Amino acid sequence: MQDNPKTTITEDELHSDEELIEKLEGQRTFKQRGWQDWTVAIIALMWSLYQIYVVIVPVNSVFVRATHLAFALLLGYLMYPMFKTKKLSSTICWWDFVLGITAALGALYIFFNYDALNARSGAWSQLDVIMGIISIILIIEASRRVLGLALGIIALVFLSYDYWGQLMPDLIAHKGASVNKIIGQMYLTTEGIFGVPLGVSASYVFLFVLFGALLERAGAGAYFINLAYALLGKYDGGPAKASVAASGMMGIISGSSIANTVTTGTFTIPLMKKLGFPAHKAASVEVAASTNGQLMPPIMGAAAFIIAEFLGLSYTDVVITAAIPAFVSYFALFYIVHLEAKKLGIKGEDPDKLPRAWAIFKAGLHYIIPIFFLMYTLIILRQSPQMAAFNAIMFMLLIMVIQHPFGAMLNKEPLSKDVWLKGFIDIWHGMITGAKNMVPIAVATGLAGIVVGSVTLTGVGLILAEVIESLANGNIILVLVLTAVTSLILGMGLPTTANYIVMASLTAPVIMSLAGDLGFLIPAIAAHLFVFYFGILADDTPPVGMAAYAAAGIAKSDPIKTGLQGFAYDIRTAILPFMFFFNTKLLLISGVDAADPNNPAGWIWITNPAEIALIFITAVMGMFAFSSATQGYFLTKINILERVLFLAIVPLMFLPNMVAKWTGLGSEYIPYIIGATIYAGIYLMQKAKIKRDGGRWSVKGIIA
Repeated sequence: MQDNPKTTITEDELHSDEELIEKLEGQRTFKQRGWQDWTVAIIALMWSLYQIYVVIVPVNSVFVRATHLAFALLLGYLMYPMFKTKKLSSTICWWDFVLGITAALGALYIFFNYDALNARSGAWSQLDVIMGIISIILIIEASRRVLGLALGIIALVFLSYDYWGQLMPDLIAHKGASVNKIIGQMYLTTEGIFGVPLGVSASYVFLFVLFGALLERAGAGAYFINLAYALLGKYDGGPAKASVAASGMMGIISGSSIANTVTTGTFTIPLMKKLGFPAHKAASVEVAASTNGQLMPPIMGAAAFIIAEFLGLSYTDVVITAAIPAFVSYFALFYIVHLEAKKLGIKGEDPDKLPRAWAIFKAGLHYIIPIFFLMYTLIILRQSPQMAAFNAIMFMLLIMVIQHPFGAMLNKEPLSKDVWLKGFIDIWHGMITGAKNMVPIAVATGLAGIVVGSVTLTGVGLILAEVIESLANGNIILVLVLTAVTSLILGMGLPTTANYIVMASLTAPVIMSLAGDLGFLIPAIAAHLFVFYFGILADDTPPVGMAAYAAAGIAKSDPIKTGLQGFAYDIRTAILPFMFFFNTKLLLISGVDAADPNNPAGWIWITNPAEIALIFITAVMGMFAFSSATQGYFLTKINILERVLFLAIVPLMFLPNMVAKWTGLGSEYIPYIIGATIYAGIYLMQKAKIKRDGGRWSVKGIIA
């Protein structure tokens, strides 16, 4: 990295990071404008156009799913090599075309034979079964190329369990299923590969990812980074705070923690190092911020749509429930970065060297408008996610076409042919990038459907509930810890979306069942968000956390050390799922009333603005207290007593309902008052310590 990093980044510099992202994700890097590059680009463009077309012209959902998967598999075989060798990583071999076309035709088999398959439902022909076996093998191979070994191995384990269930130990045994029945479930119906996860990917996720790709290509990525740095660069640890803000804003339009890390990290990590952050901490801040970007609505790493579909909720309800935990997590990361800067004695940039925030804000206002338009149509107008995303895409296309001519007019520059064409070129690249970004998600949701199908076929969910219940011995805390650890382990090899699907199919129902048995009336979304959060945290968990490897490559630091430090920063996020599981007010749900026929979800929403503000502020205070306890710092270094007091604040602010119940305080507001009083007491103790020691503790002895 350069010794004197710039304080702004351009669109062209940001686009140059695309090749780095491709390498980190294992994609082939073709010679630009060669025939192979054109082949992939045209197929990707056709996929994007098809997904827009099916919004305008309604098509049978099964046909859309089949075509969606066919495009993903074909691109997967062309974009990702069979093995990571130098030759194969830059050339599409003849067998890649054969395998890709065969896999695509396998996905389209139910499209071409839809009526015939319906007519012989259950009485599958030999050709049906053979095509199913070939297609499943090719999907697993595509998954290995695109996502690594983990998801394919999990799918094979479940398929083996489906077939040899009668040979399993008594605790998990079942009567076993025939090959015909397994293939029918997984391939020839909408209970497996072509089930709900793939349907959500085809209907909603693609459009949101495409919107994000167009927005980023138009220049929003550079705009968010520059704006964050202009606003925050002058404060203590400014580049690190800018990294958090930029990654949060990028998370709105990106569903990938790796892409988020590379996009913002190539700019922010050198700036952090320049001001004095150790390389591994500079990288870790970026990892923590980028990983948490997947918590941010509206995309949430593509999982928000699948949560909504699994639970039969509106997408808007999912976004609203996820909002407070996401923002609390980001506020806490800001605070942790602030503490690190204070510990290291790192000041901000010279304000005179920073770009003018207001000038940057005004210049890119047209990037913010489409996002607000999308949120307005989703939350206020309550349009379907599909129509809201489609309308936002059309709005974005209009902006991309006119922004360069309009800018030239404002700057009194000639309206040349190149100026008029630039917007259309950006649209071309955005459409292609959006489709490429969807390949891992589409392949993951297709293959994860095998897990969902197996749960339905064998009833393994009920069996797993018995196993976990026996291991946890009826302790709900232990059930949650086991689920969290399982999610982290699976997430080391799975993308967030696939991890969520697997865990939501297996453990979320178990959590709900055992919670109900133990007297906890919990809304289902609390369990689903629980497993979703821990799946996200796996992206920076050593030894496999890919986001940590990406950031370490930029910072030239040890990836394991980077991952461990990033996970230490993300510990604050790890406690959030436990808190909103036991206090659903953090999800803006005050209770569950299953008897209300006008409320299918059975939720009692919190709508009072004052109460919402109180919940948010106290949650932030609780998270700040936890962050100070784990970082060992507040106004200055904290002692053991102060650490204990900070930890005592956490349940008072996050779980006032349970604290009030356990202590007999009656009102839930009393724990808030006690927690705030303790916080004020620590503040006075720290001020007195600084005054007594002459401020020596602010730096001495704590530089990490």
